[in-house]
Amino acid sequence: MPAHFELKHFKELNIDELYAIMRLRQRVFVLEQNCAFIDNDNLDQPGWHLMYYTDDQTLAAYCRLLPEGLAYPGYASIGRVVSEPKLRKEGYGRILMAEALLRCRELFGDSPLKIGAQLYLKRFYESYGFTAIGEIYIEDDIEHVHMLRGDERQ
Repeated sequence: MPAHFELKHFKELNIDELYAIMRLRQRVFVLEQNCAFIDNDNLDQPGWHLMYYTDDQTLAAYCRLLPEGLAYPGYASIGRVVSEPKLRKEGYGRILMAEALLRCRELFGDSPLKIGAQLYLKRFYESYGFTAIGEIYIEDDIEHVHMLRGDERQ
């Protein structure tokens, strides 16, 4: 099967998909970034899960799409953006983000987006129209910044 996206609501995920998602998130956010935190934050269940698979069906990249008000009042959100460490530099993160923005528009209409971005990825998100707001903050010992896209109130 050629490389492709899968977008599923949490209740549509099968056990193998959920396992692959959680394994990738733990590999990057817990092990690679050395953060001891509870990744299962009860936002997965009401959310949508965007998965990008390579030709050989490897989960190359993933993110979670949340409707307005779940992560931030008045905003939809994209979070848990992650790519397979062995496949970095292949452009999968860029492919994923472009698709995530399209899917957010399909799912959530014109709702503005707010994200909590790791500071080192600020330029990456700016390239997709996000603008940093507020002060830098520390979450799980990593510098973050809130960013907005499509919000006329900025």
